[in-house]
Amino acid sequence: MKMNIKQLRAFLAVAHTLNFAQASERLNISQPALSLSIRGLEEALGGALLMRTTRRVALTPEGESFFPMARQLLADWDNAEEALRQRFTLQRGKVSIAAMPSFAANQLPPILKRFRDRYAGINVAVHDVINEQVFEMIREGRVEMGIAFEPEPSDTLHFTPLGNDRFVAVVPHDSPLASKEQISWRELLTLDFITLQRPSAVRLLLEQALARSGTKLEVAFESHQLVTVGRMVANGLGASAVPALCERQMGELGAKCVPLIGPCIERRIGLLRLAQHQLSTAAQALAEVIEGEVSG
Repeated sequence: MKMNIKQLRAFLAVAHTLNFAQASERLNISQPALSLSIRGLEEALGGALLMRTTRRVALTPEGESFFPMARQLLADWDNAEEALRQRFTLQRGKVSIAAMPSFAANQLPPILKRFRDRYAGINVAVHDVINEQVFEMIREGRVEMGIAFEPEPSDTLHFTPLGNDRFVAVVPHDSPLASKEQISWRELLTLDFITLQRPSAVRLLLEQALARSGTKLEVAFESHQLVTVGRMVANGLGASAVPALCERQMGELGAKCVPLIGPCIERRIGLLRLAQHQLSTAAQALAEVIEGEVSG
């Protein structure tokens, strides 16, 4: 038999008061129930912790030795209990999420603001990584969930759709194409093309979609960051195509976004997690806010 928390509380009440009547009153239990708990603890530990006579109660040498350890054990128990209660009630906690750059830099900040307004005690760690790394970080358990383009069907990842993201053309403000209501790929590729470096999912998606329509994507400039792509376009180095999620960001960088056709390229984005993994309370709350803000 092993000691339990009820027995530990009983011992500490008696050790503090050295009086069974006062200890039972403090714990709101009967004296026989208190004595039973103390006896069970002593049996579990293998010896007497208290010396009891008709006139007084005292700690044995072993009881004296156990007293500070019992206080620490109870404090650790109470702290652990309170910490978990705060996590389950979303007063405290931490959640890590990976998101592809187009979502992390554009839609995620206002979502996190809404989440923070509701759950001020939850710490959120955001990993702004390319699409493929989102999948990798989830599979390796480095984050609980991620936001990315829909992956190939998988037994390991569960995908919850949030919507479709269509690619738009990005051109300099002073380009003749900037005044058009929509731009065809044929028109866009008359300018030097700027895009993300491999293995970016954006780059791969563009190349595959254009190849299906019989067009090879010739790249003049490439970068690892969408911000750099936008600034290159804004400075007249050429044009690009990015997810519509980035439209506001491109505008802030000084470039102009225009609907892109011939072909229209789009792909579903969504929330990803391990298929057999239950999210923590904090992660589930964040997932619900993301779904409500994006889908709503």
